[in-house]
Amino acid sequence: MTETGDTPTGEETGSGDRAGGGGAARNDTVAAVVRQWQTVRPDLDTGPMEIIGRVNRCAALLQQAEDAPLRAVGLSRPEFDLLGALRRTGHELTPGELARETFSSGAAVTKRLKQLTERGLVERRGDARDRRVAHLRLTDAGRDVVDGVLPEQLAYESAVLSALDDGSQGELADLLGELLSRLEGHMRALRI
Repeated sequence: MTETGDTPTGEETGSGDRAGGGGAARNDTVAAVVRQWQTVRPDLDTGPMEIIGRVNRCAALLQQAEDAPLRAVGLSRPEFDLLGALRRTGHELTPGELARETFSSGAAVTKRLKQLTERGLVERRGDARDRRVAHLRLTDAGRDVVDGVLPEQLAYESAVLSALDDGSQGELADLLGELLSRLEGHMRALRI
């Protein structure tokens, strides 16, 4: 597990040396952690920590901040992910298919579906051949919620990313896509 530290973002933490020896001088929270490790364990290569730590820190901050439009309509990110999966696939899904689509556990999907069904956003239909199987689809109200909040959510996410120019955003998307593709392939190989 990589540490990310609790130092306030942007705090000056050193003389401007480069964290991990690569790239420009950085003053983010991970750079501070890396510098601390380099002081006590200069024999270690902290390069992976600079990437994984930053990805984890960015994810944590985005999860805290990015969901304002969702909260405004009373949805959590995982609930919206379920609704979004039903909307974007355009057809009914079973709970197992929804779990795969949203990278969630079956138990978590079941709990969220119960809440979304009670709110009238999702409806269940039993399978004619196997009563143990449920087919799920958005209600008209569920479709309206997704279609209404998605443009606001995307605008909010664009604002969050506006610190990076379009070229940097594209480069970051490509690099993260390459990393994700390799990790997903590696994880599939481990399951076999």
